[in-house]
Amino acid sequence: MKESFIVNTESRTDVGKGASRRLRRTDKIPAVIYGAGQDAVSLTLDHDEMFHHLEHEAFYSHILTVNVDGKGEKAVLKDVQRHPSKPKLMHIDFLRVSTTDKLHMHVPLHFVGEEVGPGVKAGGLVSHLMTSIDISCLAKDLPEYLEVDISGLDLGDSLHLSDIKMPAGVEIIALTHGEDHDLPVVSVHAPKGSGATEEEGEEAGTDETPGGE
Repeated sequence: MKESFIVNTESRTDVGKGASRRLRRTDKIPAVIYGAGQDAVSLTLDHDEMFHHLEHEAFYSHILTVNVDGKGEKAVLKDVQRHPSKPKLMHIDFLRVSTTDKLHMHVPLHFVGEEVGPGVKAGGLVSHLMTSIDISCLAKDLPEYLEVDISGLDLGDSLHLSDIKMPAGVEIIALTHGEDHDLPVVSVHAPKGSGATEEEGEEAGTDETPGGE
């Protein structure tokens, strides 16, 4: 069962850098909601409430309910601006969603089967070359995450974008650009130095001490 996220906001007419600074001094943050053929609306958010939402991975790839002055709108999180050195949010962008327009979203990858894979059982190490990917789909088809099963990987094996099992109606944006964009997602490899250690051991066993003196 998917989680439900509700973001409570208020519309505002006081905009600009000075207004944004005044908001932040009261533990509020500026935001905007736009898209779906409607006008953009400037918003005010509670900083701590939003900060708490952003601690959940699912919040980034979910259809959210954004309450604007008590009226709910369906939207996705499109951009988060953070302070460069402090744990502070600076600005939030929401994109309204419609039933007919496709979304371009960044969704996380969840890797499963690592502990039973033959490569890992043989002492191999797993390298996660990607942790999330860009997808395109309608709002109704948006997945919370994509699962990548690596239980069949042996030493030296890898999985590419095209190996990910996709839900109906969802496509990986990179693959629409051609085969050259079918990049590796995860691989299993032998630990560094394992081969060198064996070679060193063999060389040590064949050393001979010069004699005759």
